[in-house]
Amino acid sequence: MNYCSAEEAVKVIQSNDRVYVHSVSMAPQQLIKAMTARHAELRNVEVVHLHIEGDAPYANPEYAQSFHVNSLFIGANVRHTLKAGNGSYTPVFLSEIPYLFRKRVLPINVALMQVSPPDKHGFCSLGTSVDASLAAAHAADHVIAQVNPRVPRTHGDSLIHVSKFDSLVEVNEPIPSHEPGTPTDVEMEIGRHVASLVEDGSCLQMGIGAIPNAALSQMGHLKNLGIHTEMFSDGILDLVEKGIINGSEKKTHPGKIISGFVMGSQRLYDFIDDNPQVNLLDIGYVNDTAVIRKNPKAISINSAVEIDLTGQVCADSIGAHMYSGVGGQMDFIRGAMLSKGGKPIIALPSTTRKGLTRIVPFLKEGAGVVTTRSHVHYIVTEYGIADLYGKTLKQRAEALAGIAHPDHRENILREYHDAIH
Repeated sequence: MNYCSAEEAVKVIQSNDRVYVHSVSMAPQQLIKAMTARHAELRNVEVVHLHIEGDAPYANPEYAQSFHVNSLFIGANVRHTLKAGNGSYTPVFLSEIPYLFRKRVLPINVALMQVSPPDKHGFCSLGTSVDASLAAAHAADHVIAQVNPRVPRTHGDSLIHVSKFDSLVEVNEPIPSHEPGTPTDVEMEIGRHVASLVEDGSCLQMGIGAIPNAALSQMGHLKNLGIHTEMFSDGILDLVEKGIINGSEKKTHPGKIISGFVMGSQRLYDFIDDNPQVNLLDIGYVNDTAVIRKNPKAISINSAVEIDLTGQVCADSIGAHMYSGVGGQMDFIRGAMLSKGGKPIIALPSTTRKGLTRIVPFLKEGAGVVTTRSHVHYIVTEYGIADLYGKTLKQRAEALAGIAHPDHRENILREYHDAIH
């Protein structure tokens, strides 16, 4: 095994290379810092990744000649690069990102990974993030692994033999974590409405954040729930411990919690560590609509920036300004829709923190449509549930106005009708 310093390992990176960085909590900080330290001798290196936690010093605009950020999902630590000009965004469904690497649409020259130490058979674990990172590691010309005993050993597609790595760098540092916050009254009310749509035996997909956690906290009366999701966080833990989430009625991977990555507290990381109940799998499989639909009563719970009165869902931008990304929303919206008894749900507060309505007559100029008006089903705010499936444009406008904040209902309907008549 070729152990060396981070500085030595990243010498393989050359100008004009494309470098992949392991996702979310697995972003290897020592390798990132060592790569960035070489900025004076590197030019036009494209750094490609999904959302990553921790620092992203290569995204500093002063290194624009050395590094260009290509975000497949935009995180807060690189969002500024789009305005500064040293970053771009590639719109793509999360399910299709592995194919960008495997088919060499985006050839990877160097992959920077973080893994657990090898076991007695020589297998390391990709820890909390398999997602598209497994595909990147297999497709890359050169793979550098930051080996960290703090990385949880996860089951599923997570295992990769130490012989796959060209260089190994030893570190011992905690991985980024997030403690779950306390949901607000509005978020709890949204969660109550979402939970009312969930039946015994449902198979859940949900993201990180207060609304999914609020919804999960109100499912304690249900039985035999399953998990098939692109990611999960702490919200499922109490339900697993109570036996409410047991996966007994799933058709694919019965009894297993299936995900692409996890993000949460140390309690969550301890739960997934060497836990055969949890399988982290390639996101091309997890988010495949044909796989999602096989589980009956598939429930997808996603959010939005704003929704117009015809049902168009903007979830990746604020007007023309890119904010996050397409992610897996459409993968699961469609998969849940095709599932027997499935329910695709978009849940959001009725207003922004500044009191502006998020249910609008028309999307802002330049806003991206992630979920189209023909795919959308259930919209949930703190004021109730609007089921748009099979509804005319007129019926949709009335239903959505009915769950908007009362202070805005009259105005958004009037603006909409004035514009279309």
